[in-house]
Amino acid sequence: MGDAVNDQSVDTKFQSGVQKAEAINIAWTPKALIAAYVVIWFVYFVQGIISGVSTALIPYVTSDFAAHSLIPTTSLLSQVIAGVSNLCFAKIIDIFGRPHGFLACAAITTIGLIMSASCNGVEAYAASQIFYNVGINTLGYCLTVFIADTSSLRHRGLMQALLNSPNIVTAWLAGPISTAFLNGSGWRWAFGMETILLPCVTLPLFGLFMFHYRKAKREGIVPARPKSGRNIWQSIVHYVHEFDLIGLVLLSAGFSFLLLPFNLYTLEAKGWGSAMVICFLIFGVLFTAAFVVWERSFARVSLTPWPVLRDRTVLSSCIVSFTLFMSLSCWNTYLGSYLQVVYGLDVTYTSYVVQSGTVVAILGNIGAGLAISFTGRYKPISLFLGLPLVLLGEGLYIYFREPTRYLGYVVMCNIFVNVSFGILMITVEIGLLAAASEQQYFAISIALLNLFSYIGTAIGLTISSAIWQGTLPQKLALHLPPEAQGNLTSIFDSIDEQLSYEWGSPTRLAIQHAYADTWRLMLITAVSVWAVGLVAMLVWKNMNVKGVKQNKGYVV
Repeated sequence: MGDAVNDQSVDTKFQSGVQKAEAINIAWTPKALIAAYVVIWFVYFVQGIISGVSTALIPYVTSDFAAHSLIPTTSLLSQVIAGVSNLCFAKIIDIFGRPHGFLACAAITTIGLIMSASCNGVEAYAASQIFYNVGINTLGYCLTVFIADTSSLRHRGLMQALLNSPNIVTAWLAGPISTAFLNGSGWRWAFGMETILLPCVTLPLFGLFMFHYRKAKREGIVPARPKSGRNIWQSIVHYVHEFDLIGLVLLSAGFSFLLLPFNLYTLEAKGWGSAMVICFLIFGVLFTAAFVVWERSFARVSLTPWPVLRDRTVLSSCIVSFTLFMSLSCWNTYLGSYLQVVYGLDVTYTSYVVQSGTVVAILGNIGAGLAISFTGRYKPISLFLGLPLVLLGEGLYIYFREPTRYLGYVVMCNIFVNVSFGILMITVEIGLLAAASEQQYFAISIALLNLFSYIGTAIGLTISSAIWQGTLPQKLALHLPPEAQGNLTSIFDSIDEQLSYEWGSPTRLAIQHAYADTWRLMLITAVSVWAVGLVAMLVWKNMNVKGVKQNKGYVV
């Protein structure tokens, strides 16, 4: 099954949650670890269904509220908060324990799904997306930390890839499930179904975690903790400092205020001259600057691990992840709408094309994991396979985006990009964890990587929204026939309105060409940002991860 490190005692210099993780590792038997991995596989299975169905429904939820153009805006704030919340959950699982953080993530996701099912406006839907994105992403984050805790560095990428493999199946289920709900009881009941599914798989895994923690406690593996002697108020103050609550608020506010104006400026009569937009930008700069000053000069417990960040491989891995997610988010959010409007695909077949990218990404995951297991190297795989594939895919997208091109070429581009995505997701994580060196840095390092990913996604969504809202109306005005000019606003706002025009009609052709012109700018931006990613990738240390031991107890 795996390796057992000789030292079977818990390192007491680590934080309490890390000590508990070490104790659980020592208490595991090979059979128990296999059982845990099987349950994790089912959690990923349900997570894949929830993510796929929720993504497929976004255009229809926003269109129901006449806000199709605000797809990125409804996701932007939730992406920023989800990224920062990973740092918060890193503190939770390092201080209180992995199972406690995992249960909190499941609860937050369930609340978000309930809010989505009952929302009655785009504002309420955006609020539900904050809870949902924070919950579903930190749920996956907790599972990633658990896999890092229970696997050797050499095989960690492969184990992560294999446990992601349910997405190969769920990719083909999201479309039919979404279509069935849209044609039947409606999108609200789809969210209701997800609300029931999630607790059914997360609670058994939480129970398994707690059973082995209690076993480790009975066996005396968990070191006794002295009483703190703090009263309630002192405990509140203590944990405010431990979680660096002020830093979390400043960072969330800073990025939110900086990015939201790029999504909202078209809704203001004066555009960029609007007082609200200007205030948002000023407050964004001030909050971000305040965060840096607070972290470096005043925070008792820093939110960001500065000693870890100083390692060039850690920082450059975060930058590569930032670039990857930023590049994809420049165009990927509107892929479903593009396929339906430009190529006439229905929801099911659109989901098949989109989710086929998920399937090949998992295959890229597994391939990269196998390569690292055999060679011990992650840098050459990234530099000579992952990077060229994403540039090839996005570059060809620019050429094949036109409605007159064969759909198969678009699918081919999507495959190239997503294979690269799967490869780079594994190699970036392994590079980061190899540089992090000790188990006490696993949670915070992965959280930091996720933060850069979410910020990259948020900036990509910002660019996507700015291009979409600034370019598509102009292109519609340019291409629409005179008799359809009066409907320009309703066409821009609703995918249902766009799809209502007969295939081959002058209005439908005009909408298709407006889409293609807008996509060109998105894709050019997506390719250009990889100049930053290339430089960061070249900075990586070319480490060999074979034989590196970072964990105690039974590991894969």
